[in-house]
This record gives sequence, C-alpha cells and structure tokens, in this order.
Amino acid sequence: MAYDISSNEPVTLYPETTLRDFSRAVLVALGASEEEATIVTDGIITASLWYHPGQGQGLEKLFRYQRRVQNGGIIAQANMTWPRQGASFALLDAAKGFGYVAANKAMHKAVELATQTGIAIVNVHNSNHFGIAGYHAVTAAKAGFIGWSMTNARSEMAPWGSAEAVLATNPWGMAVPTPLEHPIMLDMALTMSGKGMMRWYEQLGQPIPESWALTPDGRTTSNPSEAMDGPLLPIGEYKGYGMSLITDILTGVMSGAKFGLTVFRDETHYDVGHTMVAISPDVFMDKPVFEQRLEQLIGEVKSAKPIDPNKPVLLPGELEHQRSVTRRREGIPIANDTVAKLRDLADDIAVACPL
Repeated sequence: MAYDISSNEPVTLYPETTLRDFSRAVLVALGASEEEATIVTDGIITASLWYHPGQGQGLEKLFRYQRRVQNGGIIAQANMTWPRQGASFALLDAAKGFGYVAANKAMHKAVELATQTGIAIVNVHNSNHFGIAGYHAVTAAKAGFIGWSMTNARSEMAPWGSAEAVLATNPWGMAVPTPLEHPIMLDMALTMSGKGMMRWYEQLGQPIPESWALTPDGRTTSNPSEAMDGPLLPIGEYKGYGMSLITDILTGVMSGAKFGLTVFRDETHYDVGHTMVAISPDVFMDKPVFEQRLEQLIGEVKSAKPIDPNKPVLLPGELEHQRSVTRRREGIPIANDTVAKLRDLADDIAVACPL
C-alpha cells in the first residue's frame, strides 16, 4: 500500500535543513560524535523524505536514541572492531553503537572488499536498530555497486499457520545503480505492514486491511486496536514467512547476534544482526555493456501499458524519489504529536528547538 499525506492527517511541514540541524544537535547532546550524528541524521532524514510519518522511521527515532543512550543500550562513540575478515568477507562487532553507524561502516567495508573481489559480504553483531534497509543498499549503489542489506528485528511475525510471533519484519534493501536520477531501490519489510502504521490508523480511527495482522487468537481483523496485540502477517503468505526465517539465519544466527525470540527484547542489549552485500557488475561484463542492457530492461518495464492511464508503471524506488523531490520543495511532514514530543525532548536535554 502506498501511504500518501492528505490534508486531514495531523502533520506539519518543515524544511529539510531545519530538521537536519535539529537532529544533529540532539544526537551530539546525547554524546554522539559529529560523524555519528551526521550519519544517523542522514538516515532518519532520508526516511522522512521517503516514507509516511506513521511508519515511525523519521525523527521519531530520536526518542528511542535518547532512552537507549541513557540506559546504556546504545553506546555513543562506540569502539567498533573487526574480529574476522578475509578477501571477500568481514564481521563487525558494533559494540552496542548506533545501528545506522554500524550498518554504514559495514556497507562501506563491503564496497571496499568488492572493489577487489567483485562481491563481498559483511555481517554485523552486537548492533542496534539500523533504520531503513534501503538507505544502506543505496550507499553501495552510489559507489557503482549493487547493494543488498538485511537485518533481523523484534519477533512480531508468526510462522505461517501459527498466531504466535517468533520471527520479525526482517527488512530487505536492494539497490542497483542506473543512469537515471535515482537508483532502482527496493526497500521492504517482510510483513504486510508494521505496528507503526497500525498505530497511525488507530489514532485516526480508521480500519486496517485484514491482510495486515491477526488477533492474538488467530483471527483476521480490520480493527487496529485488536491487531496491536497479535502477530503481523507476512508478505506473500508462507513465502514471506520463509524469507523472514532465512533472513534471521543470515543476519542473526550466522553473525553471532541474537535471533528469533531473543533479539530486540533487552533494552540494554538488543544485539541486532545485519548483513551487507556489495556486488560489482563489472566482473561479469564491461560497465557500458551492463548499463546498456539495464537501460533496455528499464525501458521495457516502463513502457508496459498501465491499467490506469493516470498511473504509469513505476520502478522500485521511483515513488520514494518523487516524494523526496516534493518534500524538499514543500517541506517534510512530521506528525503533530511527534512535534510536541520533540519539543519536550529538546527541553529535557537543553537543545534549542526550531519546531
């Protein structure tokens, strides 16, 4: 489902620069280095440019960072290390640092290694929530590589045929460099929706699609309040369940991080696992040949006749790019209740609030 901002939704628009400056100031006040504050801010502002505020991936994350820095769950200026690495792989111990920073380091390492080997995989353990998966995949695409990022998360999805949450949204990000203004970028959770959007619908008093979640006793429901205590449903039914399981094996089991029912449970030690992959198309053919072949495929996809003439076929990531252009021009929407809480946060840590 595409989430679009409409006039009756409780949001206020702010300039991107205002939000960036405020976010960096908050993070530095919490103890982050300038580099960490810049990386984390870029991630949450990118999320704000791409997505609906109800998905909770924008400045709403500052509340979590404050709480978790103060309780020791996130270590600002963490001493991240590389306990294992080889020609085409590496393992990062994120030392309980910011997840955005850990994933950023891991993807840059994957690109560095893939420059020599053509493909590289980097796993991360002892990390935190890494933000939006597509952001890290695009980091590789900007360097000319195909990027793939994954993470595990809190158990909110039931295995297919159950109503007991064991697995998670376990999002994927995949990005391919193109000659367009933006890469092809697939950013998706492996559930039909997340609890953040359900809360948004609950706040608006609107029903949710019955394909989103179950009640605790296994019934489908369109009532977001009923669904909040039940499990999320996977994309593609049993297929999404299988994808989530494999993702937890790659990001959690294989990295040495927590997995399944244990990850994201202890506020003082989430121990999230991530996987970053970078692939160079150049090892299979010359770059101009790859670009020509990719351009041909893009043309074939974009020229497909749309069902609705007013809704042309879009590439993955194209809608996010369009939103970014619009929001950079008109302002980024922030939920009004989030604005009020951000003002309180700023007062609490003695940071000037421009909102």
